[in-house]
Amino acid sequence: MEKKLSCIDCAVKNCDKMDRTYPEFCLTTNMKREVLDKAMKRYQEEENHRVMTAAAEVEYEHYCKYTRVEEIIAFAEKINARKIGIATCVGLLTESRTLAAILRSHGFEVFGAACKVGAVSKVEAGIPEKCCEVGCNMCNPILQAELLNDAGTDLNVIMGLCVGHDSLFIKYSEALVTSGVTKDRVLGHNPAAALYTADSYYQRLKK
Repeated sequence: MEKKLSCIDCAVKNCDKMDRTYPEFCLTTNMKREVLDKAMKRYQEEENHRVMTAAAEVEYEHYCKYTRVEEIIAFAEKINARKIGIATCVGLLTESRTLAAILRSHGFEVFGAACKVGAVSKVEAGIPEKCCEVGCNMCNPILQAELLNDAGTDLNVIMGLCVGHDSLFIKYSEALVTSGVTKDRVLGHNPAAALYTADSYYQRLKK
């Protein structure tokens, strides 16, 4: 099968420098014009424009100054979010309580739903019984989303939901979603560490 090169194969990054010198396979110079036009047109929609402008201003105003938590607060303020939802793994409830306390100290209303909410067994949901070896009750990201939807949250923050569970939460969340913590049980919730050490300690990732 022919390998189609894309941005992940590029080491030039001239799309960032804007000097118009691109590799032959560059998506910028090879994409269909209508694809670019379709994306750019969507930024003209009121909510998309508001969110994109807020994100750009947070980046500009606090670049390399603010932590992720501070950036979430700044972004929430920019989009006039009043109620923030927290979709948390039960394993990160302590961290999520701390986040909630910080958000409340900045005047936000906070409502959270933990992954095991509903206490539904995995077997009842049709999940293979072998999966009960790491806990009998299922994670329930769709229910988390529905509970936050019902609470009327303006912005939802994911705190360590499992891979795939986070996908379902995002799919069913009515509010915008951002990540507070990305789960990695092995690396202390710092998944980038595996990438930084892929040529040394974690060479097995390339095998």
